[in-house]
Amino acid sequence: MIETRELVDYQVNPTTYKHWRVSYDGRVATVTMDVAEEGGLRPGYKLKLNSYDLGVDIELHDILQRIRFEHPEVGAVVITSAKNRIFCSGANIYMLGQSSHAWKVNFCKFTNETRNGIEDASEHSGLKFIAACNGTTAGGGYELALACDEIILVDDRSSAVSLPEVPLLGVLPGTGGLTRLTDKRRVRRDHADIFCTSPDGVKGTRAKEWKLVDEIVRTQEFGEFVKKRAAGLAEQSDRPADAQGVTLAPLERTIEANTVRYRHVDVAIDRHLRAATITVTAPANIDAMLQFVRELDDAILHLRTNELDIGLWLFKTAGDANTLARLDQYIVDHQDDWFVREVLGMMRRTFQRLEVSSRSMFSIVMPGSCFAGTLFEIALASDRVYMLETEEGEPAATLMLSPINFGSLPMVSGQSRLAARFYDDAATIDGLREEIGTPFAPPEAVSLGLVTDAPDALDWDDELRQAIESRVALSPDALTGMEANLRFGPSENQATRVFGRLSAWQNWIFIRPNATGEKGALKVYGSGAQPKFDWDRV
Repeated sequence: MIETRELVDYQVNPTTYKHWRVSYDGRVATVTMDVAEEGGLRPGYKLKLNSYDLGVDIELHDILQRIRFEHPEVGAVVITSAKNRIFCSGANIYMLGQSSHAWKVNFCKFTNETRNGIEDASEHSGLKFIAACNGTTAGGGYELALACDEIILVDDRSSAVSLPEVPLLGVLPGTGGLTRLTDKRRVRRDHADIFCTSPDGVKGTRAKEWKLVDEIVRTQEFGEFVKKRAAGLAEQSDRPADAQGVTLAPLERTIEANTVRYRHVDVAIDRHLRAATITVTAPANIDAMLQFVRELDDAILHLRTNELDIGLWLFKTAGDANTLARLDQYIVDHQDDWFVREVLGMMRRTFQRLEVSSRSMFSIVMPGSCFAGTLFEIALASDRVYMLETEEGEPAATLMLSPINFGSLPMVSGQSRLAARFYDDAATIDGLREEIGTPFAPPEAVSLGLVTDAPDALDWDDELRQAIESRVALSPDALTGMEANLRFGPSENQATRVFGRLSAWQNWIFIRPNATGEKGALKVYGSGAQPKFDWDRV
């Protein structure tokens, strides 16, 4: 069984890619999937037919980041395959069959976040994506195509698109596949029902008629059609054709038994308490902001994948609030600049990754903290915020808002965190906007609803200790469900449904015997044996 105890490293670069090739031709980048069969992240399976595991997706995530930052001239991205008559057969079934439950769920979550990143780039970064499906496109391979702006399927009388997980594996089509069929492509319910229960999928004219693809193109015309379409989309981009890219250098990181250290982020793990304290030092300029969010993103992924039993993340900050507020203002004022826009996008995606992580999060505000503007978003993303009220004459803990807190860094739901916190109460939000730049002491922060509690110095240690100890003693499964419900309230969109269904439906299905029991569909796939189902509908 694949476990997560062996360290998974999310840092890769083009010199270490095993599964992808990237080429650049003016305004168009072509990302070609060519999965190495023997290149699995863990032993015990072969990545045949352009199937993928977590390692393949880690490389794709890195490619997307580098296109954003290192190649501002690119306006369109073509995703295709080097395999003959195969685009992508989806997540490797044998990898899933031998993986632990936690590995499967984390794998699906990261995969969906990477697909969401494609859609984020399309919405915010002036990048458009074409899935050039030059062969069989199944399961997670079709989910990759669904994340793109356009899907072009080769019309060779055999290539089809499919989501065969229900009939073949007894699980959901990654949740993202189902959701994008309805929310994004508006595939009719009955058509989607047939499609998701047919292991052979749909090809040719019917695929286009059912809105499963945008175009079907004969083999001999396929390459030229894709090239022209990509060039046309690239010309519509507002990304600068003559700008110099910014290299994403390797992160300076030290990993020890109970610590992970970067320039701006420090993680200290208390294994007895099952908690990690994540201390963030505020960046002072736009380049440092990029460095900080890359470090925080890596730390989140490291903890999520490699530290499963660390269920509580405690956030602390340090730095100068006024300096950070000026940087926030600069970012808001210059967000039309391609580089500033990309840094803002990285900030947005990183904070969103916090909220879809199945971990409890508390923010702790003390004298010397820098929960201002950008870093106050961490507090707003947290489940609780505790603020120390010191005695008069002693250094005081403060909070401060900046313009960036009012919509520049939306949650997955599309709302600002302040709007979500106060259920879109316009009067409250407008009142807070008038207080931008004002340092709030604990009494004001409590009265404005910006913190959960502000114990005085006499009670601080006991109250914080009790809050932490009681939290880590609760069922992690119950907490995951509770937190997801509370973090994403009335406002729903495609992304919140993807992650909500992943946390609830797929999580549940993955532990049912019909999928993962000894005779479950996922376990016996490829063995020639028939799955044995418990026919109770529950």
